[in-house]
Amino acid sequence: MVARLPIDDILPELVEALRDHRRAVVQAPPGAGKTTRVPLAMLGEGLTQGRIVLLEPRRLAARTAAARMSESLGESVGQTVGYRIRGEAKTSPATRIEVVTEGILTRMIQSEPSLDGIGALIFDEFHERSLNADLGLALALDIRGSLRKDLILVAMSATLDAAPVAALMDGAPVITSQGQMFPVETHWLERPLAKGQRREVAMANLIVQAAAAGDGGVLAFLPGEGEIRRVASELSGRISGAEILPLYGALPFSEQRRAIEPLKRGRKIVLATAIAETSLTIPDIRIVVDAGQARRARYDPGSGMSRLVTERVTRAEADQRRGRAGRVAAGLCFRLWTKGEEGALAAYAPAEIEVADLASLALEMAEWGAVSFSLLTAPPEAALSEARFLLEGLGALDAGGRITKHGRQLVRMPLHPRLAHMLTKSGKGAASLAALLAERDPMRGAGADLTIRLEALARGQKSPAFDQIRVAARRLAKLAHGSRQSGPAEQAALAYPDRIGLRRPGDEPRWLLSGGKGARMDAADPLAKARLLVVTDTDGHPRDARVRQALEISENDLRDVLGERIETVQIVEWSRREGRVLARTEERLGAIALTSANWRDAPAERIGWAMLDGVRHVGLPWTAKASRFRARALLYREAGNDGADMSNDALMATLEDWLLTHLGNVRTAEQWKDFDLLPALRDMLDWNTMQSLDRVVPARFTTPLGRQVDIDYAGKDPAISLRLQEMFGTSRHPTVAGRPLRITLLSPAGRPVQTTMDIPGFWASSYADVRKDMRGRYPKHPWPEDPTVADPTLRAKRKGD
Repeated sequence: MVARLPIDDILPELVEALRDHRRAVVQAPPGAGKTTRVPLAMLGEGLTQGRIVLLEPRRLAARTAAARMSESLGESVGQTVGYRIRGEAKTSPATRIEVVTEGILTRMIQSEPSLDGIGALIFDEFHERSLNADLGLALALDIRGSLRKDLILVAMSATLDAAPVAALMDGAPVITSQGQMFPVETHWLERPLAKGQRREVAMANLIVQAAAAGDGGVLAFLPGEGEIRRVASELSGRISGAEILPLYGALPFSEQRRAIEPLKRGRKIVLATAIAETSLTIPDIRIVVDAGQARRARYDPGSGMSRLVTERVTRAEADQRRGRAGRVAAGLCFRLWTKGEEGALAAYAPAEIEVADLASLALEMAEWGAVSFSLLTAPPEAALSEARFLLEGLGALDAGGRITKHGRQLVRMPLHPRLAHMLTKSGKGAASLAALLAERDPMRGAGADLTIRLEALARGQKSPAFDQIRVAARRLAKLAHGSRQSGPAEQAALAYPDRIGLRRPGDEPRWLLSGGKGARMDAADPLAKARLLVVTDTDGHPRDARVRQALEISENDLRDVLGERIETVQIVEWSRREGRVLARTEERLGAIALTSANWRDAPAERIGWAMLDGVRHVGLPWTAKASRFRARALLYREAGNDGADMSNDALMATLEDWLLTHLGNVRTAEQWKDFDLLPALRDMLDWNTMQSLDRVVPARFTTPLGRQVDIDYAGKDPAISLRLQEMFGTSRHPTVAGRPLRITLLSPAGRPVQTTMDIPGFWASSYADVRKDMRGRYPKHPWPEDPTVADPTLRAKRKGD
């Protein structure tokens, strides 16, 4: 007799909703049984005569779901229930339920948009929000709206907020299973991990503690394969009678199955990545230990590179993991963080469409040809634009964003568009490299040189990773036609034209990439002295990425394969490093210059424009005369007159208008220091304005004796300095542009006596005290009692006066 599962309680409601609406959203907690029971219920109720396609996010989940449904029917896989994953299929003409991975569905839809023979699509674990699931649902909704009104669509999730998905699916009914979770007792650390403490050691200690706290199997969540191996090493011999079993995506299926199936005797400790978070039931697990980390791909549109980053889990992920301990009995959960730290966890992980490389999505969208897509989350515009730019460079899209004939070839290959382009152009000879680049690095720690991996692959080196790459290479070779005579470096250059690295001058192994970013490598790496590299993998740092995989390429080979991309350009630019204008003729591939020579007859105008960039960097060289002229012009405008704006910001913003034609042969910072700005500034004003400027804001003040005194405009107010006696007879204070001059009155010896902006007021008040003091000091000079009626003078008194 088949055991009853929580999902069984809502199956009648779901079947009725699908009969009436042909679409639904199913919410059910982990372990409710939705993955295996919903497809079988739909088949048993005869909701469709077509095949029911169940989408799973991972290959292991697809295989396992097909096996469990087949077992419940008393059949082997490939009869009523089959599966299809990349490179492997078990189906037959009798197959009614087909379990596939998400990328397979996209190909099915693009190849046969009407989905003939398919009656229902079920999107399992939709809360994971994978890029393929989002795209698959968008395509399915488009098909249902235009071609297949009868197509049944079901989205199933354990943690997703169902309302937005239901709205996207045109108001689909939401069917919720409350589930039957057994109680799980949760334990946290008493205090945070100490700074510098090795997480693998702490995790191993926590697993030992957890295993001692209860019976049954232990499922420990770790971010990746490397951490699994290190924790396994730390656990060796510490838990009596226990078998330590790894579980991660690159593991052979036979070893994955060992971790999932109950042991006949003894106890197992399963060290797993997020692969065990959803879709899988491991029946004998009673204890979960969570390291609190997840590894995700993050794409940076600024660098055009993706990198795997290790991040803290979200609350939703932690709950999913915790639930694995309460699937079939009460359990325990141990977390490698404190209860206080839990509040800082994000609620949900971002949808993959928000953080992933969107090149494949952009190509699929172009192939479908829809103006708009019903995507649950809109893709970031910057990342989508970057993806389209790459596809246009690969010849997959035309300048209008439409898919080309070449693009249609690429979209049909189970590879990233870069690698599909390489395989299409190079033929079967590139199959091994394409498989190697598409899979995980089989020789971590072996240095950056991909040649080492290719040689190991060719000589038949044995390992699960290499075996998987060989299988993939044989499959890809069947998709390619012909074989162009080219080496791995040339092949890789086709896939990564934006990651051709030219070594920078200096001892440190650093390269400028053709896409404009920087890259570096450990000095001990055998590739560290290479002049030219094709960089196929980095750690994704946006400015100075560390090279993880690359191939050395000669300039001749680079020209052979990317010659049409190499341009001869003539460059005139300001060099901040050298402090001068440089004029060069270069052969460039993107941002890198393969050759460079002086351009001796560069046009003067281009040199002038480049010099303006130098001026913006260095600033304007102000002499005293130029500064005084600018101050007059500014005061003239301030007084309400029309005239050129000579503020520093305005001058710098309009250099090409007033300075360009005056630069002459200036092309270095040293020459610029001696440049006289005054003629260029004066030319900013026409003849009439200059005449008006000289009247309103004169350069000089004419004293009562007719002498010309320079007016200083450097301070807040225009100012002059002159001998006190020279102002005798002045009854009105002189002004400039309606503002009083600041006058510093000097003694006969040229020392300041008084500063005033009111000469009549000075005569009437302070002059008497000044006269008393000055008469004693300078008796030979006139000091009249009433200076307003005295004649101005610079002479001493004559004898007898």
